[in-house]
Amino acid sequence: MRVLSIASTGMMAQQMNVEVISNNIANINTTAFKRSRAEFQDLMYQAERRQGSQSTDSGTIVPTGVEVGLGVRPTSVNRINTTGNLTSTGNELDLAIEGRGYFNVTQPGGETVYTRAGSFKLSPEGTIVTADGFTVAPGITVPQGTREVVINRSGEVLAYVDGKTQPVNQGQLAMTVFVNDSGLEALGDNLFRATPASGEPQEGLAGQAGFGTIRQKYLESSNVNVVQEITELISAQRAYEMNAKVIEAGDQMASTMTNMR
Repeated sequence: MRVLSIASTGMMAQQMNVEVISNNIANINTTAFKRSRAEFQDLMYQAERRQGSQSTDSGTIVPTGVEVGLGVRPTSVNRINTTGNLTSTGNELDLAIEGRGYFNVTQPGGETVYTRAGSFKLSPEGTIVTADGFTVAPGITVPQGTREVVINRSGEVLAYVDGKTQPVNQGQLAMTVFVNDSGLEALGDNLFRATPASGEPQEGLAGQAGFGTIRQKYLESSNVNVVQEITELISAQRAYEMNAKVIEAGDQMASTMTNMR
């Protein structure tokens, strides 16, 4: 009976759906987290009677055939890249991007990865780094004796140093945009890597055409909507239960047929 295998694909699909939803809910307080959505496609069909075939010698056409689907399969887990709300923190090294773009992060091996989580820190040498100590490109260092750091909308880092009346420009933060943000590979730790699906990195500066601007003392919140996630979780749970019921019904039908023999 095909019903058992068909319903099993539905259960596996809904299991993945619940896993994606649970990850969204788990990251509701993760800085700049982007919620994901599981997407599915129906499987191939077995044609018992093909539509468009001739039903008589006179050329009568069958208007609708008999096709039995074989279930469902997951095709992608799509990342929804809408901008989360900006939350004021008061921390001068907390940065949020308004609009498109990613901060460039240099890993210890020299590879460049990307993040929108702007909760930055200072290394012992005064370099702006991520929470894991990775350098934020292009590697700007705040001099000793700095009493205040100002980062403007364009990403310029201005240091107010003791004994000087004018701020010292220490450099400008780099940014990158991609044609297809959903094609980036998620590495964990709020980091992403470019892939052939994302398109080539297009480097630039905040405020340029196609690039967002930077807000100092703000962080971008997760774009997860709790009500939406709970609603989708209930729907996935009900769909899983219905597929389980189908398997139970199919098993009972097979048992009845066996007993009749």
